[in-house]
Amino acid sequence: MPTLLEALEEKYGGFGQTSDLSEAEAELIVSIFVPKRPPRLSVPQVLVLNDCGIDQAGSAEDLKKKCNTVKELDLAQNKLENWNEVFNILSHMPRIEFVNLSLNRLQMPIRSPPKMRIDNLRSLVLNNTRLNWFSVEELLKLLPSLEELHLSLNEYTNVLLDTVTEDHGNSNNNNSSCDPTTMMSTDECCDDEEINCTEGSSCCNGYLKTTSAHEGVRKLHLNGNPITDWHEICRLGRVFPKLEALVLAECPLRSISPSPSIEENNPTDDESTPHEHFQNLQLLNLSSADIKSWTDIDRLTKFPALKNLRVQNWPLWSQCDSTEHERRQFVIARLPNVEILNGGGRIGFEEREDAERAFIRYYMQKPESERPARYSELISKHGKIDPLVKIDLRPEKKVQVKFIFKERVENRFVDVYKNVTDLKFRLEKLFGLPASKMRLYYVDQTYKDQMGPEEMKYPNKQLYSYNIATGDEIIIEQKEVKK
Repeated sequence: MPTLLEALEEKYGGFGQTSDLSEAEAELIVSIFVPKRPPRLSVPQVLVLNDCGIDQAGSAEDLKKKCNTVKELDLAQNKLENWNEVFNILSHMPRIEFVNLSLNRLQMPIRSPPKMRIDNLRSLVLNNTRLNWFSVEELLKLLPSLEELHLSLNEYTNVLLDTVTEDHGNSNNNNSSCDPTTMMSTDECCDDEEINCTEGSSCCNGYLKTTSAHEGVRKLHLNGNPITDWHEICRLGRVFPKLEALVLAECPLRSISPSPSIEENNPTDDESTPHEHFQNLQLLNLSSADIKSWTDIDRLTKFPALKNLRVQNWPLWSQCDSTEHERRQFVIARLPNVEILNGGGRIGFEEREDAERAFIRYYMQKPESERPARYSELISKHGKIDPLVKIDLRPEKKVQVKFIFKERVENRFVDVYKNVTDLKFRLEKLFGLPASKMRLYYVDQTYKDQMGPEEMKYPNKQLYSYNIATGDEIIIEQKEVKK
């Protein structure tokens, strides 16, 4: 398998061909062709080497010469397994700001992190690497400027950061984090061939400690991890107190609440705990969560900075006997501070007011015991609202029409949902004239002076489309026989 340097030369050309030239000779070559160094002598600042089979760094000296200007590095879907190789690469890229290591097999723990800090790295993508939480913690120590972290599709069932901190006022409960049934799979925690992940082992004890807060991380992506309990997510809020965007799409969270045992012991905690560690959170994506209660929507009102929310594909929506538009109105009405819901533009004044009024009208018809607290708040804002008047805009099913054939006049009720052909067959029995020999002319009594008779010549046209009303006339004429 190639080194990073070999893959670099394979994709971008022979960067090493002039490595034996002196600096003066290299400048001479440059002056012949262009006023700058030729492209083959410099590595691009945005380096994309995904799916190249890379498993190691290569010569440290050559890396230092060739890659010291790289700012963005994409090494997704390679064969990197050893974090020492990753650190060897990054240590020779002093300007690096973005790194993508997704789909590399990096579940091996970081046992001896380098004594260095990668000061300029702001965005790190580690999706589908099965990186364990111990390694995440070690990386955070090395990346003081990190602002955006991607940890999606890593099969996390727990968040094993800051596990000793008293989640709900009972630190003794945290010993459950050592239980393999409540932690991760062995692969997630560590390499079970070299470290025994049992209670009391060095691996487990590594998680039973306070994790220092990282003040830099603003965006965290944790999509597609099978985390079900919100108290696990609260640990992320403690470790990343300045978090502004949290993406948890495809995580089967069952509720936005403390653990069930806490709710039973102290129901008032349910109102404060979910948002306590997310004072700066502005964007929250909970699409495809396993949430089935409107109570969880109400809990989102407690997040003080939340403006942008995604809550698509919840089981709750399929349980509601309402249209998609009505569900959107109910969510908007319950969340006064949310400005963007499920993407798209900002919620305008008119949309919010319409939503709040629709919410009031809906719960006016419900027993007081079923009305949420938000109902009283909106009544205070808008006052009591009259129910909408139900107007049936459908045409009358039957109207009385005057039929005129020669000197004969008949008043009959007609079903306006029948078509012209149906009417002719009925008139055939009434007047004794074959339907095939009839011509019908509709006369609107309101506009007959302006419009005159209108021939009803389309056999399948329904009568209501003529706007037939009681008192109108239909004139019957016999077709002339062609000679």
